[in-house]
Amino acid sequence: MTLIRWLFDAQLVLGDQTILWREVIGNVFGLLSALGGMRRKVWAWPVGIVGNALLFTVFLGAVFDTPNPVNLLGQAGRQVMFIAVSIWGWYRWSRSRDGGASAPVEPRWAGAKNRVVLVVALFGGTAVLTPVFSALGSYEPVWADAWIFTGSLLATWGMAKGWVEFWLIWVAVDLVGTPLLFSAGYYASGLMYVFYGAFTLVGFFVWARTRRSKPQVETLWPDPTLQR
Repeated sequence: MTLIRWLFDAQLVLGDQTILWREVIGNVFGLLSALGGMRRKVWAWPVGIVGNALLFTVFLGAVFDTPNPVNLLGQAGRQVMFIAVSIWGWYRWSRSRDGGASAPVEPRWAGAKNRVVLVVALFGGTAVLTPVFSALGSYEPVWADAWIFTGSLLATWGMAKGWVEFWLIWVAVDLVGTPLLFSAGYYASGLMYVFYGAFTLVGFFVWARTRRSKPQVETLWPDPTLQR
């Protein structure tokens, strides 16, 4: 209880800005998860879940009465989505073809059809969620919050599938998310997004290089790795 109380109350004051330590810690866990994902390690999923739980409380600033009373519903909602999809990804990676709990997933190209599906889903999901988040009182511009939520869902799903292209979806999320977070006063997360932008490009080239010698296209359904 003492640790939980500290996580909710601890603040870092920089000049006239106040940053919650759980925002910093949550982003550090997110960074470790991204690093583990680039190295195709199963532990990336549970580490990411811890960071998601912390950041969920951060982005509902008005609900949890934080020094920055701004609700970013897309950012908060995607933490819940991350946890749900990460549980599936954790399970899927643990059942990789080598059969071991630490066995890496095999990177693969999504293929032309799946790329079209991802792009359409990104723009379509943003269009559908924008009025929903707006009605719920999300921070402006609401479309940016919807874009981040939709892109994060697709990127996490793509990571669980082992698609190389999921890194590029993260780049698209970071390009929109960075200015949104700074404008909303979430400076620690904004700075982390700047770093994530460069990191995700590196991750894409690492996975692409791994897969370049053995090009393989996976269709949406069925998933051969789950037919065991």
